[in-house]
Amino acid sequence: MTQEERIAYYESILDSAEQKIAGGQDASAELRELEAYYTSPLWKEDYAADEAGLLPKDLKRGVLSQDGIDYLLEGAELHG
Repeated sequence: MTQEERIAYYESILDSAEQKIAGGQDASAELRELEAYYTSPLWKEDYAADEAGLLPKDLKRGVLSQDGIDYLLEGAELHG
């Protein structure tokens, strides 16, 4: 999996988790996977590549937001 494919993969998981939470559904599987990514060296590498301008401009990258996953995880805890 390329770096761009990995970011797109986790972006889709982030979108799914947000939709499930908004719909009152269980997103625990998605949240666990996002947390594992967010705390891994891969996220740090992907974030650094984004900061260095090495990723395509049209690549959706909300999953690389420093606050994005934290906010989602904290929100899920508050509603869970």
